[in-house]
Amino acid sequence: MLTLFGWTSKKKVSRAEVLQKREERRKRSTQSIATTTPKTVAKKADKWVSPFEKLALWWAYDVGIDLGTTNVLIYIKGKGVVLDEPAYVAWNIHTHEVVAVGEDARIMLGRTPADIEVIRPLQDGVINNYDMTEFMLRYYIKSVLPASTLFKPRIVICVPSGITPVEKRAVIEAVLQTGARKTVLIEEPLAAALGTGLDKAASAGAIVVDVGGGTTDIAVLCTTGVVVSKSLRMGGDKFDEAIISYIKRRRKLLIGRRTAEEVKIAVGTVDRKAPVEEITVRGRDIVSGLPQAIKVSSKEVQMALEKPVNVILEGIKDILEKTPPELVAEICDHGIILTGGGALISGFDRLITRAIGVAAYLVDNPRYSVIVGTGRALREMDRLQDSLEELQ
Repeated sequence: MLTLFGWTSKKKVSRAEVLQKREERRKRSTQSIATTTPKTVAKKADKWVSPFEKLALWWAYDVGIDLGTTNVLIYIKGKGVVLDEPAYVAWNIHTHEVVAVGEDARIMLGRTPADIEVIRPLQDGVINNYDMTEFMLRYYIKSVLPASTLFKPRIVICVPSGITPVEKRAVIEAVLQTGARKTVLIEEPLAAALGTGLDKAASAGAIVVDVGGGTTDIAVLCTTGVVVSKSLRMGGDKFDEAIISYIKRRRKLLIGRRTAEEVKIAVGTVDRKAPVEEITVRGRDIVSGLPQAIKVSSKEVQMALEKPVNVILEGIKDILEKTPPELVAEICDHGIILTGGGALISGFDRLITRAIGVAAYLVDNPRYSVIVGTGRALREMDRLQDSLEELQ
């Protein structure tokens, strides 16, 4: 064939042949794409991030928060637990100015002038005062992160297993308003299980009872994650209220929440066979209205706590009734794992063992189980992504 560049042995290709070869190449390309599943394609597409996002992933802080009714704990990836403060805020009810936060606010409880109110922004595990919750979170996050932080942090926050979508949205909005780049939710029972060293990829079946200040979360977990769970509006706060009510009704003495907590810590027990101890309690006599001091025994505290503790026992029984038989057999082998500050009450593990018929044991540092588990979720985000709820 003669061309502008001289003679060539290459045959002239018709337009039809060109189109045919193009179609064959397209088919081969389509077949190679078809060998990749849609999920794989989606994952590959999701992995692309902008250069700015790559810098954020590398330099930004990963923060875990246990936003409890009574305490707020913060974990920073690579540093561990960096904050453990009471969830109290003191503010001026007229000017709406915040006077104190955390322990500084807690020590003011019951000792403030008329225009200063000490509140806890969360009640029963959920947000009760949105503005104060946002302020408290922002205050605590700023106190543990450097002021020169360029990139916004990614935050993993614990929520009770039984909160409603509206309550969950309130938590998300409060965290995002603090300047979080991304918010990830983890249920408290799963975080507690991770904090005890329980690995959902290796453990066949286990039940976790996390007794917090405002709620008690009960969950059965296995290799696939949370099988069945329940959140009770029962915890350390209700224990304190029961002690206040009992002393008022039986001993005619009015005491405050701080005093009730001191009684619970000093001589609190749920074991009827525990040795009897006493503590001196000061309050106001209901009849005379004058200050008075009385002796309160551990036996009286045990009687006061019977009703709230029975609520937790019934919750455990209810969860076990809803658990598949195969998992119940495995739970009997592994026992009941107790976490949370409320589980520190003396004799709680023995009472559950007798009432349920399954051995219950208290983990080391139960107050920190949830926040340590949240930190583990930060480190193992990719492996645990199916159990986390990632939100913008």
